[in-house]
Amino acid sequence: MTTTSFAPEANRTVTAAMLILGYALAIGFTDNFVQVIARDSGLWQFFAIRTAFGLVILGLVAAAFGWRLRPQNLWAVAARSALHGAAMIIYFGCLGFLPVAQVAAGLFTAPIFTQLIARFAFGVPMGPFRIFAVILGFCGALLVLGPGQEAAIGPLTTLPLAAGALYALGNIATRQWCEGETAQTLLMGFFASLGIIGLFGIAVLAIWHPEVPTGTDGFILRGMVWPSGSFLYWTFVQAAGSLLGVGLMIKAYQVAEASRVAIFEYVILPASALWAYFLWGDMLGGLAIAGIAMIFAAGLIIALRGR
Repeated sequence: MTTTSFAPEANRTVTAAMLILGYALAIGFTDNFVQVIARDSGLWQFFAIRTAFGLVILGLVAAAFGWRLRPQNLWAVAARSALHGAAMIIYFGCLGFLPVAQVAAGLFTAPIFTQLIARFAFGVPMGPFRIFAVILGFCGALLVLGPGQEAAIGPLTTLPLAAGALYALGNIATRQWCEGETAQTLLMGFFASLGIIGLFGIAVLAIWHPEVPTGTDGFILRGMVWPSGSFLYWTFVQAAGSLLGVGLMIKAYQVAEASRVAIFEYVILPASALWAYFLWGDMLGGLAIAGIAMIFAAGLIIALRGR
C-alpha cells in the first residue's frame, strides 16, 4: 500500500524535472543567440517582430487545442504583463552586452525579491532560514555580477537585478490579481505587452534619432531597420523557443507540486552557461560559478521552506 501511494507522486516529480530540463535547454539555447540578433538590429524591433511570430504560433496552437485566450480580468492581466514585460526589456537588453549566465543569474534573484516584497509590503513574516536565503542569494548575485566576471560592479552590471525585482513583482501580481486566468492567457498577455513596448520604442526612436553605435553596442538605441534573413530566422527561433520552453514549464507546474518544480527551475543557470560554452566558448570564472551556486542554494532554501 505504501509503495503504490508514493510511486505516482515520484513519477510526477520525475516527469516535472524532465519538463523543466527541456524548458531550460530551450530557453538557454535561444537566449544565447540574442547577441547575434543584436549585431544589426534593435531591441524594440526584435520585441515587435518576436511578438508577431509568437502570437501567430500561439493562435494556431490555441485553435488546434481549443484553448481559451480571452482574459477574465483585462486590467489585471495587462498590469501583470506590463511588469513582466518591463523585466524582459532589461533582461533582453542586457543580453546584448552581458553573458547569458550572468543575466539569467540576475533574473533568478526574483524569489529573493519576492520574499523581501512580501515581508515589507504585505507584512508576511520571514523566519531565520528565509532571511539567511535572502542574504546568501544577494551575496551570490554580487559575485556573479561583479568580481565573478572580473569587472567592477556598476549601473550596467546591476541591471539584471532590476529585472529580477520587476519579475518578482509580476509573480506577486500573478497570485494576487490573476487568479482563475489560464496559463495561455497570461502567456498571450506577456507576448502582447512586449510587442506594444517594442512598437512604442520604435516610434520614440523614429522621432528622437539618437547616434547609434555599431554592432551590439547599438542594440538598445537602434530603431527600425530593414530586417536581415539572419534576424528574421533567429527571432522566429526565439519566439518558438520561448513558447516551447514556457509551455514545458507550465506543464511541469501542472503535474507536480509547485514548491518542487521551483527548485528544478534553477537548472537554467548551468544550462545557459553550458550553451554559452558550447556555442561561443564563453567560460565563467570560479567566483561566478560560486555565485550561481549560492543563488541556486538560496532558491532551494526558499522553495523547501515554502512547502
